[in-house]
Amino acid sequence: MTRFDRLDVIIPTLNAGGTLSRTLASLPSGVAVTISDGGSSDATIAIAGAAGCRIIQGDPGRGRQLAAGARAAERPWRLFLHADTLVRSDGWEAIIEHMARPEAKSSAASLRLVIDDTAWQARVIERGVALRVRWLVLPYGDQGLLIHRDLYQAVGGYCDLPLMEDVEIMGRLGRARHVALKGCARTSAVRWRRRGWLGQTVLNLSCLILYRFGVSADRIAGLYGR
Repeated sequence: MTRFDRLDVIIPTLNAGGTLSRTLASLPSGVAVTISDGGSSDATIAIAGAAGCRIIQGDPGRGRQLAAGARAAERPWRLFLHADTLVRSDGWEAIIEHMARPEAKSSAASLRLVIDDTAWQARVIERGVALRVRWLVLPYGDQGLLIHRDLYQAVGGYCDLPLMEDVEIMGRLGRARHVALKGCARTSAVRWRRRGWLGQTVLNLSCLILYRFGVSADRIAGLYGR
């Protein structure tokens, strides 16, 4: 038995071959890994198979894939993690500490975001995300979501959405059932480099505002380019 024998890591993938190897290599011994793939045409499935992951395949859509991964998971705790995100050592320690608390089953937890870039803009965005989590209780999926299966089932799990699935489930969890952990999740800066620091940040904020005003996740996904 290891400290992680109660944890299933669930990773949604779609042509994630460029980042998945590194993410899987960073996982600690003892975790079970479920790859929920949405129809990859690159090396994603081969990488996951070589790493000994449980693989399920279905239609694309991150909410749908996360829900399918949760149905396949067998352990009491689930960590939903993006394929381009690495949990740092302090993050794993925070996860272990959270799971050990008697009251932890009644709350979900997220990690502190770190962007994998040395640019000053990355530090500004990280501070902004920390404030968003503190004020709005709104961590995004690239911060990971740690949740016990009982609570996951009680709130109804992830919805079949192509985007905004993290915002939607946090709306059902609410402030009283969320804990911000001190450990970090380091996520890729590729999307900020591609669209620009300001452009990607404005796009993220626009998607959130549109969703809050009732625009469908399908329309927002079109705007986002997914």
